[in-house]
Amino acid sequence: MKTLQQAWQRARRRRAAITVLLGLPWALAAAALALRLSGFDIACVVATVALLLIAAVATTRARQLDRRWLQRRLDASGASEDSADLLFADVAALNPLQQRQRTHVLAALERNLPELRPRWPRRAVALCWIGGIAVAGLALGWPHNAAPRTAALATPQSDAKAGPLRLQSTRLHIDAPAYTGQPTRTQNALDAKVAADSRLSWSLRFDRAPSKAWLQFHDGRRLPLREHDGEWQAQDVARTPLLYRVVSEPALADTRLHRLDVVADRAPTVRVIDPAASLVLGSPGQRQWALRFEASDDHGVLPQATLSITTTQGSGENITFVRRSVTLNGSGEATARRFAHTLDLAALGAQPGNDVIAQLEVRDNHAPTAQVGRSSSVILRLPSTEAVLGAELEGRIKKTLPAYFRSQRQIIIDAEALIRERRAVAADTFVKRSDAIGVDQRILRLRYGQFLGEESEGAPKPPPTSDLPTSDTPAADTHDDEREHDHEVQAGAHDEHGHDHGGAASGSDTPPVFGSAADVLSEYGHTHDHAEAATLLDPQTRATLKAALDQMWSAEGELRQGRPEQALPFAYKALAFIKQVQQAERIYLARVGPELPPIDEGRRLSGDRAGLASRALPLAARTPPDPAVVEAWQRLGDEDGTPDLDLLAAWQQRNSAFLPDALDLAAAIEQLRIEPGCTECRQRLRAQLWRALQRPLPQVMRRSAADAMGQRYLDALEAQP
Repeated sequence: MKTLQQAWQRARRRRAAITVLLGLPWALAAAALALRLSGFDIACVVATVALLLIAAVATTRARQLDRRWLQRRLDASGASEDSADLLFADVAALNPLQQRQRTHVLAALERNLPELRPRWPRRAVALCWIGGIAVAGLALGWPHNAAPRTAALATPQSDAKAGPLRLQSTRLHIDAPAYTGQPTRTQNALDAKVAADSRLSWSLRFDRAPSKAWLQFHDGRRLPLREHDGEWQAQDVARTPLLYRVVSEPALADTRLHRLDVVADRAPTVRVIDPAASLVLGSPGQRQWALRFEASDDHGVLPQATLSITTTQGSGENITFVRRSVTLNGSGEATARRFAHTLDLAALGAQPGNDVIAQLEVRDNHAPTAQVGRSSSVILRLPSTEAVLGAELEGRIKKTLPAYFRSQRQIIIDAEALIRERRAVAADTFVKRSDAIGVDQRILRLRYGQFLGEESEGAPKPPPTSDLPTSDTPAADTHDDEREHDHEVQAGAHDEHGHDHGGAASGSDTPPVFGSAADVLSEYGHTHDHAEAATLLDPQTRATLKAALDQMWSAEGELRQGRPEQALPFAYKALAFIKQVQQAERIYLARVGPELPPIDEGRRLSGDRAGLASRALPLAARTPPDPAVVEAWQRLGDEDGTPDLDLLAAWQQRNSAFLPDALDLAAAIEQLRIEPGCTECRQRLRAQLWRALQRPLPQVMRRSAADAMGQRYLDALEAQP
């Protein structure tokens, strides 16, 4: 059964192929006749319709070889023994005799299957192809000089009766430059958007031959059309955007403008992917620097790029530059390639304190001269040895310095947190942490005490003796040692400032000289800036700050003894006093008026303006718009006004680089030139001129005139003596 199905399908395909071979020559002849009589566009339509018709007829004729045809063909050949209908019947519905006969017929067909395909009509196919080729040859090869002769012998009256020329077909062939990678294309529309330096070929066909024809561009240039085999052709290279129209003698019926936009090839752009910043601070001991770039272009970037590397050495005025270049191979698509490279700083000779500057330069595939694109420079600044040491010292300071800037509120928070953790912390650890908070309280007290001229711990009253830890207290010796150490640090800080706080502080055993001003000041006072600043505080503010220091002293004593619960009331009172001090007016400054130069009474009312300069701000001169353009815009607003279109066209060509859309303005001018009475064209040109004119500067609104009542009020004011 499978063999029979395959033979049946081959018969159908043979019938379809015969139909196509018989119809193709006549479709070719019809297309040739349409090309000769009506042009290329009509010929394409006729050829498409003919091919579709042939395909439909071939399909219909192939489907005519259906099952009934197959049964008749098998019965006529005698191979089925007049039982071909049993082959396509339902086996379950057949009786045993019919099933046996069906099996016998299938076996016979497997052994000897008759030829089902129709024979090739060789004579008919040959005659059709000979006739079709003859008709096409006559249509295309018939002489073309009969029409020009007839037109040449025609009289002017016959030309006038024939009417204007008409375009039967148009074809624009665009061959883009090879570097763009765009395929060559052909279109029927005369408006196009092409790449720069594309080769354009026009092929036009008129309903009758003109005496001459050309392409008229909006800049005044003409491109003549030359006749060849009934088609008028011209070639040009697209370099700038243009507007043009087809002109002939006699004139064409359709004189509309066509726009030719030229897309210039952009230079490649390079983006730095890694590093993210243009200035990168290197780490100490850095050996490598990874760089990644991405280059993009509208038509493609060359696979190789140049990485420029500049290394600066030295400092100050003795800086030298060492430049190197490395060739990189990109990866990815041609329109977006990526370049990666890792610099070996040791191989470049980069030392601490040097700068390494990198910049990538790529080229596109523009011909004949490639365009160049460069990335922004990225700089790797390697830290010097001094900077590394300073950074390490700064890091150490940052780890310990925040402890010296604890606020009173933070001390309260730390004490409350320690109280909550009493049960989870060992007794010794609890006392040590409380003592550390007390040290922070002491440092904060000394900072505030500087505003009162206090630099030692002797100013506030010490806590009661009974509250001090006894000798059997575990942390007693530790507290005394820390107090002595803190006092030594404080004294050392004063010595670093160049102060000498008496003989005891300096370690000298020489007693001070009685009556010496320097020794008296050294013994009983000091010249520290904070003492001088304390005199700027009013008495009430000084008293409040003194009370805050007393409360800090009490809180410090309790914390140093491991009793944060008793220290909290004093800490809260100290915080309240500090808030009062912050809100008080603490500094009194003398109110000094402006020191104006004395008035020269001799120049008053004299009218002498020597040495006086005008205070008026200089105004930048604004270039006024071209009066001819303004006049043309005004005339276009009048129904009877006629602007000078030649003057407008010349102005448009001179200022095409500054106009928002120079081609739209040129199109509006040419359209009004073609149709002078078109109201819509006038409004369109007027709108384009308004866009091209500079906007007037905003002016101050003039006050409206007074009405009758207001005028009477003004007159009454003037009439009063």
